[in-house]
Amino acid sequence: MARTIGDAETLQQRIEACRLCADRFALTATAHAPRPVVWFSPSARLLIAGQAPGVRVHVSGRPFTDPSGNRLHDWLGLDAAAFYDRTRVAVVPMAFCFPGHDAKGADLPPPAICAATWRGQVMAALPGLRLVLAVGGAAIRWHLGQRNMTQAVGDWRHWVERRGVVPLPHPSWRNTGWLKRNPWFEADLLPDLRARVRKVMEGP
Repeated sequence: MARTIGDAETLQQRIEACRLCADRFALTATAHAPRPVVWFSPSARLLIAGQAPGVRVHVSGRPFTDPSGNRLHDWLGLDAAAFYDRTRVAVVPMAFCFPGHDAKGADLPPPAICAATWRGQVMAALPGLRLVLAVGGAAIRWHLGQRNMTQAVGDWRHWVERRGVVPLPHPSWRNTGWLKRNPWFEADLLPDLRARVRKVMEGP
């Protein structure tokens, strides 16, 4: 298992060099090349487990540099400096590369081969995690084995106490309707989440 800083750096380099999905991406509507966005350090205490980079993140090489990221910062109560402090925050999506667009312009799902190849190794390289945020359906399925996102998020107290995992909807603006239909998310879950994140980030 990758335990030392050197091991983690080697793992990061291997992921950054990964081209497993090159042929797959070449066949998408965007016909792009892989660009893994790797953002973790073995000292991280908070893990943000997302879906896959969007096209803006593919260009910037920095996770959540898009409107979804702005919303996520607000949900967590973190400014940009804290959010991008790699010594404390790891951002490890279910796929490290932008998966491309389909013919209608929608994001394709994260290729399963990415998590199958890399996720176990990355989790082993993060021994100091104190809180995991499973953001979106794919991350919720991997970390909790739950397929119903609304039910999983509604049971967040159970999951955070039992597994140390807070399930969250994806912060995409496409989920604004879901947020309006589930007002308990902003009224109950977010204050609890911000308190937990603050405790993790400020603790020794």
